[in-house]
Amino acid sequence: METSNYYLKLKKPSRAPSVWLFGPAWIGLYIIIFTSFGYVIYLYFRNIFPLVVFLPFILNLIFNFAFTPIQFRLKNNWLASVDIVLTVGTLLWALYSIYPYASWVSFVNIPYALWGIFATILQLTITLANRKN
Repeated sequence: METSNYYLKLKKPSRAPSVWLFGPAWIGLYIIIFTSFGYVIYLYFRNIFPLVVFLPFILNLIFNFAFTPIQFRLKNNWLASVDIVLTVGTLLWALYSIYPYASWVSFVNIPYALWGIFATILQLTITLANRKN
């Protein structure tokens, strides 16, 4: 409840989605992430590709899972902005790296990448709108 109240009190652009959309969107995205990243983990432990291909997937998960505590527990929009940029950056790196080994992983994560880019723009806009002068 406190998390919801915090987000509702922030100044947001008119294009910000309703709060109810985040739950269903992330359920769908986490199904994609779990399935495709799980396959990447499987391939890595079968020595199909080197650590440099696997690393961005691990970093992406770390940054992805760090966002909510940073944004809603710490209530730190600036750090959340840095985190979400790192999340999208590691995702794009991951999708580029895995393409030669499992191109379907890159394609199936397009909705995650698009949502991430939209969320990054939204987060940066919210951060700037709520900065303290």
